[in-house]
Amino acid sequence: MIQLDSFDAARLKNARGIVRGLGSVLVAYSGGVDSTFLLKLAMDELGDGAVAVLASSPAYPDSEQVAARELAASMGVRLVEVRTSEVELEAYARNHPDRCFHCKEELFDTLAPVQQELGLRHLAYGATADDAGDHRPGHASAVRRGVRFPLLEAGMAKAEIRAAARALGLTNWNKPSFACLSSRIPHGTPVTVAALRQIEAAESAIKALGFAQVRVRHHGDVARIEVDAAEIPRLISQRERVAAAVRQAGYKFASADLEGYSTGSLNRVWKRTSSQSS
Repeated sequence: MIQLDSFDAARLKNARGIVRGLGSVLVAYSGGVDSTFLLKLAMDELGDGAVAVLASSPAYPDSEQVAARELAASMGVRLVEVRTSEVELEAYARNHPDRCFHCKEELFDTLAPVQQELGLRHLAYGATADDAGDHRPGHASAVRRGVRFPLLEAGMAKAEIRAAARALGLTNWNKPSFACLSSRIPHGTPVTVAALRQIEAAESAIKALGFAQVRVRHHGDVARIEVDAAEIPRLISQRERVAAAVRQAGYKFASADLEGYSTGSLNRVWKRTSSQSS
């Protein structure tokens, strides 16, 4: 259940002013609430000077891409699509805690020529105030490249963005948070396309049973399933169907995490050794 907070009108006004000051912008858009909200502000303030760009790769499910395209079409925004190849990078595939840095490097390397070709002054993405105090190596890539993040700059946090998105009529204001499929694989375990497809199939099957927030943490033959804590009893009650779905995806064993869904839960198991550099 998403808790909806109020939003600070002054911070929203500040965010609008920051976006307006960009002049024109290419917005890295994923279909999530943060990037959609940023895109909405850019459309409001810059009109045709706002363009959305959607990146596709094996680390993102096809269902997320389809939903993002449909939402962009309903908003009437110009949408450019690109494909990124972060999974092919050794620095990404080795899956150390700096994986997201290499992902953003690949993303921004891909988007920079698009920005230049379209004659847009800035590139922006939907980082929020919540990201400032968290382990976000991808944000370091944005900072060093001069990529803008108006929501964070305005001090807007996730819950506030959801409330403001709802007020602005965005249909995805309550969309569950989503991270790339690689985030389901423990650091130190290589990211492969096969593993990503296996995770995608398992999560899709469990969501089809009516669970909105699902993470399938990939532990070799074992799928550790996280759902919202309040949904754990229902997950257990459907254990046979859940286990069958997970086995169909290629896992041999299914386990339910009794703590429920938690961001960054795999960070607990990472232990750097002297032979593992960043």
